[in-house]
Amino acid sequence: MLAVMSALRITRDGDVLHLTLSRPETRNAFDAALISELAEAFVDVGTVRAVVLAGEGPSFCAGADVEWMRASVDLDFEANVADATALTRMLEAINSCPAPVIALVHGHALGGGAGLVACADVAIAHEAAIFGFTEAKLGLIPAVISPFALAKIGPGPARRYFLTGERFGVETALRIGLVHEVTDDLEAALARVLSELRSAGPRATRAAKRLVLDRPEAPETARRIAERRTSEEGQEGLRAFLERRPPTWKGSR
Repeated sequence: MLAVMSALRITRDGDVLHLTLSRPETRNAFDAALISELAEAFVDVGTVRAVVLAGEGPSFCAGADVEWMRASVDLDFEANVADATALTRMLEAINSCPAPVIALVHGHALGGGAGLVACADVAIAHEAAIFGFTEAKLGLIPAVISPFALAKIGPGPARRYFLTGERFGVETALRIGLVHEVTDDLEAALARVLSELRSAGPRATRAAKRLVLDRPEAPETARRIAERRTSEEGQEGLRAFLERRPPTWKGSR
């Protein structure tokens, strides 16, 4: 399956949905069209095992498009709120996507691009990638991406990198928890992660993501594990383990 929007390329390879930012001439910087198309693409991802988010050309996503920023200079307060709200909705759609979201990061991931990385469940970075919450360099703040970035890296690193707006490499990104893995071969790393996901129960994977996002209290956690144990998938997983055989979902695509 192949679909091409003006700023986003959508392909499906078996049980994996690939969303590729396709504005390489701007290093995949955000504008209103890309924000809208990304939000739409994450509305319904179906039953896929994973969504892979990547960027075409030399960078993953270099933040906000220059022309989009130029236009925002003349917006009044209410129009700026509406503009920022559209970005919020897009990030929330990615963050709350029921399927696991894997970000493949190369080149630059700055500003809103770093926000995309923060929304991913699994972030794999090329060893030469550069990151930054760079808004302060423009006299702005990373306000819209902050809920997602803070959930990922915590307030300690944010108190430095939000304030300075400095760029940093993969060693720092790995240390503060913005990315999970650094590699010189993104495709090989992706294949390993997809293999691990396919070995887990499809519904359990989605329920586990919901658990992280919801952070339920103890009584609710008891209800959720009971629900999983008595589910068809949970019963199959337990029986397969006890019978020393692969579960029915393992290896399926």
